[in-house]
Amino acid sequence: MKTVAKHKKIKEILSRGVERIIEKDSLIRKLSSGKKLRIKYGIDPTGPKIHIGRAISLWKLKDFQDLGHQIVLIIGDFTAQIGDASDKTSMRKALSEEEVKRNVRDYKRQVAKILDIKKTEVHYNSEWLSKLSWKDKLSLSMHFTAQQMIQRRNFKERWEKGKPIGLHELDYPLLQGYDSIAIRADVELGGFDQLFNLKIGREVQKIFGQHQQDIMTLKMLPGLDGRKMATTWGNVINIIDEPNAMFGKVMSMKDELIGDYFELATKVPLEEVSEIKEQLKAKKLHPRLAKARLAKEIVGLYYGEKTAEKAEKEFDKVFKERELPSHIPLFRVSEKSIPILDLIYNSKLANSRSEAKRLILQRGVKIDKALKTDWREVIKIKDGMILQVGKRKFVKVTRK
Repeated sequence: MKTVAKHKKIKEILSRGVERIIEKDSLIRKLSSGKKLRIKYGIDPTGPKIHIGRAISLWKLKDFQDLGHQIVLIIGDFTAQIGDASDKTSMRKALSEEEVKRNVRDYKRQVAKILDIKKTEVHYNSEWLSKLSWKDKLSLSMHFTAQQMIQRRNFKERWEKGKPIGLHELDYPLLQGYDSIAIRADVELGGFDQLFNLKIGREVQKIFGQHQQDIMTLKMLPGLDGRKMATTWGNVINIIDEPNAMFGKVMSMKDELIGDYFELATKVPLEEVSEIKEQLKAKKLHPRLAKARLAKEIVGLYYGEKTAEKAEKEFDKVFKERELPSHIPLFRVSEKSIPILDLIYNSKLANSRSEAKRLILQRGVKIDKALKTDWREVIKIKDGMILQVGKRKFVKVTRK
């Protein structure tokens, strides 16, 4: 890479989507020196799918990888069993070893949609954390105080409200910091909510006589509804979502989030992102048109430009032209008739019968385009009937 292009790339790496850098001057010197850096990023497999909020860090890693640096991805199969309390207002439920194994099964394939996995050093932190003795853990914890841990913002709030704080939660930053020791990290990336943990990592490196890693924290991408992006709230876009579903989710987001998503979840040049934001603010650009462009950019990142164009045509077919989707999954039933709540739940168009009832009461359920308003109704099964829940979920019902 030519010198001018390299400096331009470094400048963008240090600015786009970045919330804070510690120590910035040090990191600039390292990036300009030509030294191959070890860039660390840890991800706990708390769920089976990686959403585009987490992918912000992976795309930043890709930028570093393109400059020739060594990406070290740590999959926290050990730490996921403890649970990171960084943004939690209450003690989180610990995951079992089996749950973690199930979640982690597909992580490498998902990460490979962004990083060159063959050039990426991948570790599971059970490799070293499971080997630490009680003596090792106590020796490490002696360098820190309970006050240091309790003073982190969310712990302080929980303390003041009388909410429990698990002792295991206090250990988490130390274990994440030990990861940096194990792989000798030069730089560590993370979301802005990870700042406390990343700073502890610097302290742990200092204790072990290593050079302290520089830190880069990234802005947090809000969920489609404006809240924190969380799988439990259903406001996420996963990087392995089917293209049509991905496109539709972008089109459903709140208008005020468009600018953030262009900056953090696409590769559209920042100058153009600023222009889009200004046009939206001045009402010179309709939010729907901006979302359509945004949806194409996001789908294109993960599936390519041609697939993104097909997803746009499919969306227009269903929502503009009011036609049925080109591909509708089949749901087979053996009964001649079935309660509507069972039909919706069994076809997996709702997570529970109570959710199915709520959707009916909110006028969100149709059968063969006819609105259904009675949640007690028993549906006579007609082969080939189309069940629609909300704007984007369809199944074709057939008899077994």
